[in-house]
Amino acid sequence: MGLVLIGTTLAADLPVHTVILYKHGVGYFEREGQLKAGESARLDFRAADMNDVLKSLTVNDQGGKVTSLRYDSSIPLDQKLADFPFTIGNGFALSALIDQLKGARIEMEFGPQRVAGAVVAARVIAADKEHPEREQLTLLLDSGELRNVDLSAASAIRFTDPKQQAQFRDYLAAVSGARSKDLRSLYIDSTDTGSRSLRAEYMIPMPAWKSSYRLMFEPSGTQAMLEGWAIVDNTTGEDWTNVRMSLVSGKPISFISQLYPPKYVTRQTAGLPEDNAAAPQVYSGVIGGVAEKVPLAAPAPRAAISGSGGGGGFSAGALRAGANLAQVLPSTVAASGEAAELADLFEYSIASPVTVKRDESAMLPFLQQKLATRKVVIYTDISKPNPLNAAEITNNTGKTLDGGPITVYDEGAYAGEALAETVKAGDKRFIGYGVDLGTRIATNLNSRTDDVRELHVHHGMLTARAAQVEKRTYTVRNVDAKAKTLIIEYPVRAGWDLVDTAKPVETARDVYRFEVKLAAGGTAEFPVTAEHVYDNQISISSLTPDILLTYIRNRSLTDAARRQLQQVADLKTQLASGDAERKRLTQQIAEASQDEERNRQNIQSLSPVSGQQQTVQEYARRLSDQEAAILKLRDRQTALEQQQASLQTQLNGLIDRLDF
Repeated sequence: MGLVLIGTTLAADLPVHTVILYKHGVGYFEREGQLKAGESARLDFRAADMNDVLKSLTVNDQGGKVTSLRYDSSIPLDQKLADFPFTIGNGFALSALIDQLKGARIEMEFGPQRVAGAVVAARVIAADKEHPEREQLTLLLDSGELRNVDLSAASAIRFTDPKQQAQFRDYLAAVSGARSKDLRSLYIDSTDTGSRSLRAEYMIPMPAWKSSYRLMFEPSGTQAMLEGWAIVDNTTGEDWTNVRMSLVSGKPISFISQLYPPKYVTRQTAGLPEDNAAAPQVYSGVIGGVAEKVPLAAPAPRAAISGSGGGGGFSAGALRAGANLAQVLPSTVAASGEAAELADLFEYSIASPVTVKRDESAMLPFLQQKLATRKVVIYTDISKPNPLNAAEITNNTGKTLDGGPITVYDEGAYAGEALAETVKAGDKRFIGYGVDLGTRIATNLNSRTDDVRELHVHHGMLTARAAQVEKRTYTVRNVDAKAKTLIIEYPVRAGWDLVDTAKPVETARDVYRFEVKLAAGGTAEFPVTAEHVYDNQISISSLTPDILLTYIRNRSLTDAARRQLQQVADLKTQLASGDAERKRLTQQIAEASQDEERNRQNIQSLSPVSGQQQTVQEYARRLSDQEAAILKLRDRQTALEQQQASLQTQLNGLIDRLDF
C-alpha cells in the first residue's frame, strides 16, 4: 500500500509515519512526503479496504489545494471488456481478431509495397501437402477489387481510424490493470505553485491488537508488579520502519458502508396513457339483433427493467516441564510512553519508534507499574469442592488496563493464569489463577415454602402472598497452617432477596460477595438465606367452603376481614347444601316418573282383558298417588330454586363488597 507519485519522473514512495491500532478491527495510518510541482499522488490499497478508505480519507496539501480524488473502479474486467466491439482471447489468431472488424480500413506493408483497403474477411487456411497452415485476409481495395493477402508476410499492420486505435489501447490497458486483482489505486490531484508537503490519513481494516500481562507478587502480597505487552500484526504488505505507534482500547461503533461498489437503484417503468397503441376491433357476423363488437386484448406492458448493485493470542510459550524455576524478575523494557483518555477510549503511546516488517508480528511493552493487591481465595461454583487462589487487584496506575490474559508469579515462581476484562482507572477486579487444594467447602441446601403471609381481596379477586425460602450453608475447612480470607460468591437472582444474612461486602452484576475470615487449620460455617415472595390470584366465586376455611384460619387476617370471609363461607355452605338437595329432588322426580310410566303401561295392557278390572283400578289408584307425589316434589324443587337464587344474589353482593 505504498503512496507513489505519478509524474514524468520516477515516483517516490512516501513512508508511513504513524500507526494507531484499535481493538475493534481497524487501524489509522498517517503518511507524509514531498510532491514536486505538477505531480499527483497515488495510494494503493487492497480492494477489500476501499470501503473504509473512502469513508475515512483526509488529505492535507501544504502549498496547494486538492482538486479531485480518483480511484480504480470496482467494475469486473468481463463487464469492462463487454463494451468493446471485439474480444481478444488467450491464444487468439491475428485473423480471428481482424475478422471481428469487418469494414474497418487497414493499411499493410509488405516490404516496400503498401496495401490499403477495407476488411472483408480473415481466416485460417489449414495446411495441405504443398503449403503449411497460414492466415489469409481478404481486402476491398480502394480500386474496388478484392484481394487476398497473406497475414504472415506483412511487416506492419495499422488501422487508419484513430478511434479504433484508441479502442485497442483502452482494451489492453484494462487487461493490464486487471493483472493485480487485489490492489486498487487512488489518485490525488491538486493545484500547486511548486514543491509542497502532502499528508494523507485514513482508516483500514486491521487485526485487533491483543494484550498480555505478567503479574508478579511482592513478598508482602499487598503489591505486585504488572507488565503489559501489546501484540500487533503487520498485515499491510509493506514494512513499518520507525513509525510512531499507539494502541487504543475501547469499543467505538464501527461498520462497513458499501461505498466502493457501484450502486444501482431499481426505477419504476412509467408511460402516458396516450402512448399505448389503439387495438383493432373485430366484428362478428349477425345472427339476430345487433351485431356484437369483440375487442382484441391489449398487449401486456413490458416488465420494468430491474438493476441491482452489490458489494460486500498470542499464546505465551509454556514453561519447561519440571524446570527448576529461579526468581522471576520484571522485564527490562524501555520506559512506557504516554497514556491518555480519548473520550470513552484509552490510548497507549509506545515511547520509542517501532519497526515491524511486512507479514510479521511484534510484542511491544506498554505498561510496567505497581498495583495494590490482596490475596484471597474465592468460591463460586458450588459443584466444586475447592475455591480458587485469587487476587483482588486495584487499578491505581491512573491508566485503563485493557482486558487480556494474565500470567501470575508468586514468590518468584509460576502460580497460574487468569483472564480479566478491561479495568478502568480506580476500579478493581478479582482474578482467579489456581485451585486452592488447602481449602475444602461443602454446601448444604434447604428449601421450603412458607404459609400465606398476606391476604387481600378486591373486586372479587383474592390475592394470597407467599414466599419460597432457600437457605444455603457453606461449611469451610482450612487445612493449611496459615490464615486466609475467603470470598463467597452467591448468585443474584431476579425476584429473590437476602434475609437473615450478613450484609455482602459488595454486589457485582450477577453475584453477591461475602467475606469470611478463616483461621489457620480452622473450620467455619456461613449461612446465606434468600426468599422469593410471590402472589397467587384466584376468584372467590370459584373457591369451595373448605378452601375458604383455610384462608379464614390464616393468622395474617384481621378480625374484620375474617368475619367477611366467614359470611361468604356460610353462604357458600348453604348454597352447597341447596345444590345437594336439588340433586336429590331431581333424582326422586325421575324415579317417580319412571314408576308412573310403568303404571300407565300396565293399565293400558290390562284394560282389554276380562276379569282384570280390579287390578286395573288398583293401578289407577297408584297412578293418582304418584302424580300427587310428583306434583309436591316439583313444588318443593321450585321453592328450592328460588331460595338458591336468593342466596346466590346475596353471595354476589357480599363478594362485590369485599375489600381488604
